[in-house]
Amino acid sequence: MKYLISPHKKQYKANLHCHSILSDGRKTPEELKEMYKSHGYSILAITDHERPVQHQDLADPDFLPLTGYECYIRPDPKGRYDIYAKEVHLNLFARDPMNEKLVCCNEWYCRYLKRDNAMDSVQRVGSERPREYSREYINEYIRTAKEYGYIVAYNHPYWSMEDEADILSYEGLFSFEMCNYNSYVVNYLEHNGMLYDKMLTAKMHIACHSGDDNHNAYPLDHPNSDSFGAFTMICPEEFTYDSVIDAMEKGEMYSSMGPMIHEVSMDGNRIHIECSEVSHIFVYMGSKKPACLHAAEGENLTSADFDLNPYAKYVRVSVLDSKGRWADTRGFFPEELELHE
Repeated sequence: MKYLISPHKKQYKANLHCHSILSDGRKTPEELKEMYKSHGYSILAITDHERPVQHQDLADPDFLPLTGYECYIRPDPKGRYDIYAKEVHLNLFARDPMNEKLVCCNEWYCRYLKRDNAMDSVQRVGSERPREYSREYINEYIRTAKEYGYIVAYNHPYWSMEDEADILSYEGLFSFEMCNYNSYVVNYLEHNGMLYDKMLTAKMHIACHSGDDNHNAYPLDHPNSDSFGAFTMICPEEFTYDSVIDAMEKGEMYSSMGPMIHEVSMDGNRIHIECSEVSHIFVYMGSKKPACLHAAEGENLTSADFDLNPYAKYVRVSVLDSKGRWADTRGFFPEELELHE
């Protein structure tokens, strides 16, 4: 028996994309901790725009803050926002919780540091030449971020409006934001399973996760609230900062908008899935036709078994509940699965 998601490992609920008053959010870091902890979250990354800040003072035995921030690269030389223009946003997560290095600083992008007169206190690393919206520069930025102790994820592809060919050209990303809930509330299109399949078909070894990207412009009980709608379940060996970052980088996590995946296991070419109540269970393999099981109307599924095609390009599990909420594992490649002809 081979476990892709083990029922024997504890899962910790995480929001890996969040904004506070240190950039354009409406809540303090302390308020964000209280919000998320009270809703069953154990892990929170406060990823303010171009502003790396460690929040280890918020840590307690049941709550782990991750250090990170969100960077962005735009076509405009001065980084100005254009609602019709392509751009790229990346989340950087620090391997060391005390790492507050600002990568490839460009003052046009640092308006929140300037607003709070904090430019002189930030540690700047890497080239500070003007940012370029180009494949070459974006890959250079990712390499530099990794050199200075970050793992790098790609954010909200639908909102960013990037061409697929550009996204498929980026190197060194550990994960991809499957659902960005802030954008999903606006467009209902920011669940990116189809694009993720294209990445896997292109043999990009990249995990998937989801996050709220919450700014809290609306009350939590408002229909437009951007909190608690997309999350990541992380499965570390132990509940420590190092172990959680290690699990993220290895893809020992899954993305969800609500459903829970309790087990994905394999015995030879047969895959077994156990989950919370859902209406549909899919196994995508890089072909025109995934394996699938659909519940009868008014009923639910909590498990499924499928025989996998030995020529599968990859395997990833998705479940969909009756409210239209997805949960998605990462893609597992043939060398990990040991499929047999």
